Amino acid sequence: MSEFLSIPVKKPTDVDLVKPLKNIIASHYNTSDNPESYNTAIEEFNKLRNQAVWKVYEKYESSLEIVYYYYDELASLEAKLAGSSPQIPFKWKDAFDKGSLFSGRASLTLTSFKYEIICVLFNIGALQSAIASTQIVETDGGLKLAAKLFQLAAGIYKHIKETVSESFHQDLTPDMSTETLSALTYLMLAQAQEIFVLKAIHDQMKDAIVAKLSAQCAEYYSDTIKVLQKDQVRPLVGNSWISLVLGKQLIFQGLAEYFQSSVCKVNKEIGEEIARLQHAISNIKNGQQQSAKNLYQDYLTKATRALADAEKDNNFIYHEAVPDVKNLSAIAKAPVAKPTPLPSRLSSNFQDLFRDLMPVAIHQALAAYDVRKTDLMNMEVNKLRESTQLLNSVLASLNLPAALEDTNGVTVPPSLLEKSEAVRREGGVDKIDSMIRELPDLLKCNQEILDATAEMLQEEKQSDDELRAQFREKWKRSESEKLTGSIRSNLDMYKQMIATAVNADSVVREKYLKHKQAIMLLSTGPDAIEKALPSGSSCGNMQNTSAISNLKRLLEEVETIKAERDAIESELKSVTVDMKATFLSALAHDGAINEAELSNESLGRSYGELQKQVKESIEKQESLLHNIQVQNTEFSKEKDNCVASIHRENFLKELAAGFDAYNELVKNLQEGIKFYKNLTQHLVTFQNKVTDFCFARKTEKEELLRSLTQDASKMPPASNVPTPPTASAPEKKEAPPRPPAPNVPPVVVDGSKTLPYPSAFPRGMPLPYNVTGAFAYPPPPMPTSYNPYATLPQMHAYPPPQQQYANQPYPPQQYQPYPYYYQQPPPQ
Repeated sequence: MSEFLSIPVKKPTDVDLVKPLKNIIASHYNTSDNPESYNTAIEEFNKLRNQAVWKVYEKYESSLEIVYYYYDELASLEAKLAGSSPQIPFKWKDAFDKGSLFSGRASLTLTSFKYEIICVLFNIGALQSAIASTQIVETDGGLKLAAKLFQLAAGIYKHIKETVSESFHQDLTPDMSTETLSALTYLMLAQAQEIFVLKAIHDQMKDAIVAKLSAQCAEYYSDTIKVLQKDQVRPLVGNSWISLVLGKQLIFQGLAEYFQSSVCKVNKEIGEEIARLQHAISNIKNGQQQSAKNLYQDYLTKATRALADAEKDNNFIYHEAVPDVKNLSAIAKAPVAKPTPLPSRLSSNFQDLFRDLMPVAIHQALAAYDVRKTDLMNMEVNKLRESTQLLNSVLASLNLPAALEDTNGVTVPPSLLEKSEAVRREGGVDKIDSMIRELPDLLKCNQEILDATAEMLQEEKQSDDELRAQFREKWKRSESEKLTGSIRSNLDMYKQMIATAVNADSVVREKYLKHKQAIMLLSTGPDAIEKALPSGSSCGNMQNTSAISNLKRLLEEVETIKAERDAIESELKSVTVDMKATFLSALAHDGAINEAELSNESLGRSYGELQKQVKESIEKQESLLHNIQVQNTEFSKEKDNCVASIHRENFLKELAAGFDAYNELVKNLQEGIKFYKNLTQHLVTFQNKVTDFCFARKTEKEELLRSLTQDASKMPPASNVPTPPTASAPEKKEAPPRPPAPNVPPVVVDGSKTLPYPSAFPRGMPLPYNVTGAFAYPPPPMPTSYNPYATLPQMHAYPPPQQQYANQPYPPQQYQPYPYYYQQPPPQ
């Protein structure tokens, strides 16, 4: 009675998933998760893939379950490893490839789970269409199964079309183009509607219902033929598909008229009945001629007989005028067939081989929580440190406590000797010099990575531009600039980070040069300080006045505040909260994670009391500084009665300021060195992503060159047609190796050495955000707290995204160039 079209399948290639999956799991999950325990699951998954991708060639209903199972396992694994580059060359050939000049790229290789997923989905839809098209439509079971499978296939191709447009920023094979997928969606929908027409006839439904179903079927085939005739699709499917679809469009227009004529007959509308039957016969005949098949021949016979009977009755009994077909009312449509949305699970016996792996939603929530936690901790630590720096600068300007000790007639104030001993114990000026000498090498390493990454992008663009100019309109793939916009934006952001770091380095060096003489003197010891220190005052042994006693008491409170702040800072850095169980519970209960709400609740509980202590400490300092200034004024009046050595007092102030500067410089340089080393790991991750992109583009380029070369060999030779350099390459040319990473020394993080150039995202690195496709690049994985110089006045042109942290009222002379978050490992 009818004939249905089935979609050809994409031909896969065998790949070994075992080693790459072991590497990914080992590099993304904690050692406590025991990556070795997944070996059995990986082996089973590899076997499942090898079996499932070839089952599509068996047009049996039992094959569907195996392919469904592999798809479910693949989708589940991809959701848990999203953002990682599997380094698995998934190669799939175009489903419609006939080796013709117009077929475009015959195959494509991408190292992306999403690419494997959509190719498997494409074949699932193809297998569903093949099984549906072979069903016996004379039976109720065959009709139901065919309708179900055609609608499932329509939903799959609709889903693939939406996924491709969102996830892939490069040209795929022609069968994955938006136009082709739209055509396949419409075709499956039209054939599903045709099944419903046959089901209505089989169930002997009313003629009016069958007419509406047929009218809708004709419209679906009309939508299909419009897309099939587009220039991008027509060369793929060929004239046979177009002829059959166009023929069915006409036939179902005829069937709709035929069944509506029966309604007219019941209503005694003989003239309209005749007009519709004439139109029905004309359409069915034209459809048969167009498709070159005798489709629905029995209905053509029935319509012919009905027309003869109606004309006979009208001639002898009714004598009604036959209206023009153009004046007939349109037949209502009943769109019963609809694309079935892709279910979350296709398999009925899904087991999840990797059920113990944490879903990517949990990874993302934990990474976002760590960023929030780090930002909060940094803000509170900044408040403490900057308040302490302000306190030290005020005491240094007042020459306290050295001014008090200098009234007792001592040669060198004891507090100054303690500061000298502390500087010498820490390593003195040699330690500062050593760390400053380390900065240029670390900076150079990061700059070299960025330069190498930029060079890769430039070389890829230059190669594409040259081939585009050489082959012109035959070079049918997206331009590099259209694909690398976000990559280059990220590259610029990293360059800006390094430029900001260089500026902060210069601030640190200037501060060091300003206080270098004082730090050098403190590093030499008591004897050198005694020789360099100007002679004492003529005040002799001043009495222990009330001002002196009060200042000594207040200075003791200063030391107490500093000790308390050290304890608070240590507690701020040591707060640990395991949010994994909380997020897992939320995901299981609600099906989603409200990360912001859960994180704020947790941070409030964990840091609320510490934040209160920070606020109280700062308020206490304000009162303390006020009292110190009042008592120092009284102390200065008492000193006015004697002849003091202004030169000696200024010298003591310089040494006190040098001591404070030394402590700040050591912290700044330690955190700055760690900043550069951690930035190196982030840059290497970014470089690996760019390398994957360039690798895929190079493979794509060589396949397209090979296709153009093969096509050119089938055409008459022309002297002005250039031969690409890879024209003589064999069909199975191996993909080019990835470029070697630069030689960078290992970075010590938390006491353990980690490889600086991992093959995938290492532990301790934040997951990329908003990754929606194989080459959709997120912003640089540097959270707000990574900006090392946000407190510098000249860095306001590069504010952090969270503005509530950007306008803290810090004194302009106080700054902390490097981020404090490096006291802890970066967030996962």
